[in-house]
Amino acid sequence: MPLANGRRSLSIPGPSVFPDAVLQAMHRPAINIYDGELVEMAYSLFPDLQKVARTTDTPLIYICNGHGAWEASIVNTLDEGDKVLVLESGRFAVGWGEMAEAFGVQVEYLNAPDRAGVDPQMVEDRLRADINHEIKAVLVVQIDTASGVWNDIAAIRKAIDAAGHPALYMVDCMASLGCVPYEHSEWGVDVTTSGCQKGLMTPPGLGFLHVSDKAKAVRNQLKRGSFYWDWNRRMDPEMFYENFCGTAPVQHIYGLRKALDMIMDEGLEAVWDRHATIGAGVRAAVAQWGQDGPLEMNIRDDAECSNSVSAILTGSIDPESLRSVAEAQLGVTLGNGLGQFAASTFRIGHMGHVNAPMILGTLGVVEIALANIGAPFTSGGVEAAAKAMAGGVA
Repeated sequence: MPLANGRRSLSIPGPSVFPDAVLQAMHRPAINIYDGELVEMAYSLFPDLQKVARTTDTPLIYICNGHGAWEASIVNTLDEGDKVLVLESGRFAVGWGEMAEAFGVQVEYLNAPDRAGVDPQMVEDRLRADINHEIKAVLVVQIDTASGVWNDIAAIRKAIDAAGHPALYMVDCMASLGCVPYEHSEWGVDVTTSGCQKGLMTPPGLGFLHVSDKAKAVRNQLKRGSFYWDWNRRMDPEMFYENFCGTAPVQHIYGLRKALDMIMDEGLEAVWDRHATIGAGVRAAVAQWGQDGPLEMNIRDDAECSNSVSAILTGSIDPESLRSVAEAQLGVTLGNGLGQFAASTFRIGHMGHVNAPMILGTLGVVEIALANIGAPFTSGGVEAAAKAMAGGVA
């Protein structure tokens, strides 16, 4: 099957496909990092990062990946011995909790129902039972890239409020910011963590936090100290060098500036709509394939399925055989399963710089690979996806 030659296609849930314009913007020599063009450009990022997260709360940029953003959120809000409630719905909230444990934080995990998102009523019930307010923060991901779930962040906020609990509300938006609706301020989020390499279409290397006044006040009461992660050091607008705790990430600043320009030119709501249309197409294809075989979305309820990544249960089909054929013989890299889903799923990333031909091509490759390995499925997934996505064409 000599079909792998030509431009290879990356269909994993991050890092996403980077626009040529972003890569070209980054392709430049080092320049003055103390004043002039770079400083002005870097400062221009902050208001647009606020727009993407729908907030006026302070944005912070760290030179790190999403795990670094997690660490920054922990060391600025929690002391050793504090307790947090982690809302499990896949792999990544658990990972955030494991990092907190490494800092001596007591972590309690509240598991979501099987193949579903976090249940807000379970959150309310647990917080009502915490009559002494021992829980200092609630941690959750908006979209878990391992399970493919899309959690209702606004509903969880209402559950926290209904319980009358003062815990900080901390949300990981690594796989959702710039892909699906997110309202940091309207939904009462205290700390939002995210990164540049998914919906924001920039090579890995930048982590972001948006921080509420409530979270800032907690930081100022902590016993724990930090130098690099301390967000107080990064909040002085007159001290550009401190914004990055040293040398600024020159090429990433140029790349992110171009990526944010592309998002603003398209319009944030239009970006959300594009992801919704493509997500619906993927789900339609999976439903078609599963009519005569074991393939199905890992998350049962379409309303809780992510519009940026799809985790697909394979049943009796070996996901690694499928992925191997797709990559080696057809030139498309599909996402592997993670954690408890490693042997039972493959994943399709559809976030950031993605359009109809890219996703339809990926779905076509999946069909060819399924046929090649003799898997049971019903053909016509590409046609089903195209039909589902047709409504997105104005």
